Amino acid sequence: MGRTLNFAQAINEAMTIAMERDPKTLCFGLGVDDPKRIFGTTNGLVEKFGNARVFDTPTSEAAMTGIAIGASLNGIRSIMTHQRLDFFLLTMDQIVNNAAKWKYMFGGQSSSVSLTARLILGRGWGQGPTHSQNLQSWFAHIPGLKVLMPFSPADAKGLLLASIFDRNPVIFLEHRWLHQSIGEVPEGFYTTPIGKANVLRAGTDVTIVSYSYMTAEALHALHALSNAGISAELIDLRSLRPMDWPTIIQSVKKTGRLLALDTSNSMCSIASEVIATVTQELFSSLRTAPERITLPDYPSPTSSALTEKFYPRAEDIAAKVGKMLNISIDTTSIIASRTHPHDIPGEWFKGPF
Repeated sequence: MGRTLNFAQAINEAMTIAMERDPKTLCFGLGVDDPKRIFGTTNGLVEKFGNARVFDTPTSEAAMTGIAIGASLNGIRSIMTHQRLDFFLLTMDQIVNNAAKWKYMFGGQSSSVSLTARLILGRGWGQGPTHSQNLQSWFAHIPGLKVLMPFSPADAKGLLLASIFDRNPVIFLEHRWLHQSIGEVPEGFYTTPIGKANVLRAGTDVTIVSYSYMTAEALHALHALSNAGISAELIDLRSLRPMDWPTIIQSVKKTGRLLALDTSNSMCSIASEVIATVTQELFSSLRTAPERITLPDYPSPTSSALTEKFYPRAEDIAAKVGKMLNISIDTTSIIASRTHPHDIPGEWFKGPF
């Protein structure tokens, strides 16, 4: 093992390096300089770079996005942070009709909008329907936006640095259940390629396409699948738009089976798009119908008791793969690996991954 950081520390290091390299980079948003520093991701920034470059903003999401767009057109990079993705919905006019469209509207005579919007999603304590939504498919639908959802701390740092120095608007989504996960993170400046998936495990029997927190559950499921003699290939997408179709197609062409995992609701999800494209390209090569595991198509409940079965787990993934191959899977080892069998997702693993 080399140097390890948790996901939040990797995010913090990426922003520190970016702001050191480019004095025209700003970091702003609600809570960037408050005592908890957005789950620790903005620790030390205002002390190092001053409140002219790191600052809190009023609760006016559309206005702060307009400021970021205008700043970009004047050569200033912005890292906007939203502690909850849900509040970012108030910026949709600015993001969709200005940031995403700018480079298409002036015949190449004007630069594109370079900004990074950090959005934190996933359920926290006491958060229900309006504070725990996974709306990445909304953003991936818009031409002109790049949409990233890293899983590992190393990719969190590399993809955030790539986002900040990209010439296009980037929606960077962080699942709050990953902030305390641990992994090896290289030192110094580096970028992870946008639009390139990561094959975490090679396999021959089934392709599992995943991203963000669901990749953690998939990794745990692989142990049960391996014990049952199933060789699963696990692809961590990392980038939702652009999507690494060649890696997905090559894998499914080899295995003939596809299971798509998603942190969002099933209707019009990323998993839906993966299945649709693979079916279109490889229909005659498929051995079984593609499957997906997503959230149910209703809002997240507030009660912890009600959420116990709302979020898919590693045992659901293993059981689904077993059904696809007509093999019975023993998932007791997965459940036993938790501190308590009813731990909510995000509280039962720390990595390293």
